[in-house]
Amino acid sequence: MAKRDYYEVLGVKKDVDAAELKKAYRRVAMKFHPDRNPDDPSAEEKFKEANEAYEVLSDDNKRAAYDRHGHAGVDGQAGMGGGAGFNNFSDIFGDVFGDIFGGGGGRGGRGGPARGSDLRYNLELSLEEAVKGTSVQIKVPTLVSCKTCDGSGAKPGSKPVTCTTCGGHGQVRMQQGFFSVQQTCPTCRGRGTIISDPCKSCHGQGRTEETKTLSVKVPAGVDTGDRIRLSGEGEAGADGGPSGDLYVQVHVREHNIFKRDGADLYCEVPIDFVDAALGGELEVPTLDGRVKLKVPAETQTGKLFKLRGKGVTPVRGGGVGDLLCRVVVETPVNLTSKQKDLLKEFQTTMKGGKYSPKQSSWFDGVKKFFGE
Repeated sequence: MAKRDYYEVLGVKKDVDAAELKKAYRRVAMKFHPDRNPDDPSAEEKFKEANEAYEVLSDDNKRAAYDRHGHAGVDGQAGMGGGAGFNNFSDIFGDVFGDIFGGGGGRGGRGGPARGSDLRYNLELSLEEAVKGTSVQIKVPTLVSCKTCDGSGAKPGSKPVTCTTCGGHGQVRMQQGFFSVQQTCPTCRGRGTIISDPCKSCHGQGRTEETKTLSVKVPAGVDTGDRIRLSGEGEAGADGGPSGDLYVQVHVREHNIFKRDGADLYCEVPIDFVDAALGGELEVPTLDGRVKLKVPAETQTGKLFKLRGKGVTPVRGGGVGDLLCRVVVETPVNLTSKQKDLLKEFQTTMKGGKYSPKQSSWFDGVKKFFGE
């Protein structure tokens, strides 16, 4: 069977440059890869045909011979599965299909020292600590570089030796039929070295478990959900790699008086109905102490009083918030007989809507609703 023109196989023109030739080959190789076409016996032949075409056309000398003499100029040089042509194919193949076998294709190499994992610590604070800032001591269980072997994993006086399986590269080339791929070395697991005499403290791991005590400076104004990053205080990296970071996650406990909303604080202030009716002066707590709050006569439940500048200064900047006091008129309980009689007598003087305008308008609305 006569061979097809190599340019036709890859779907390119004769003046194609190297970059476009490579792209064309990758498209054809992806289309006809045998693993993608298990039910098409012709796919493997087309895949080999594309490989042979690219092997010739990607080599300047072979391409020149092919352009002058056609297949006769390169017969015996193409499709041999070895030499420079095959290595070239392997590199391209690695770009396209390296993930099929879990390796890195033609671009494999030693992974090198790995960065340690980041850690998270949940820190619970009182509202006062969060608003004013504080310093706290925390204990964090983590992995640290082994002090006995300085993180090498090898017994003091010895050192890791080069892996004989991969020659220190951390990757091995494996033949898969008519193509080859690279994979992480199964002997050294990508490290490139083997520890023949492991450290007794860390058992060759280069890291040991330890509980570190750290001082954390909490800036004023933090709130639930904020994070404080301590650089390099996470787990030590493997094979001497850099340590990860520690993220301190802030959670502010619920306060028995105040609630926080951004920069503002809220609190409820109960007052008796006499002060609500006649007015008076109340003492209100703040995070800095106490202040006097003047309540005007005829104050209703739900009225908000704003104490400016008595809130929170946000950690990310901005103006200080306010303290918003919501008045709640409290109904008296545990009344004596005399007190009840006085209230009944007082109630007889309260006839008419002018004393309870909201109540009067509400009942008027009810009557209209029922058409009375």
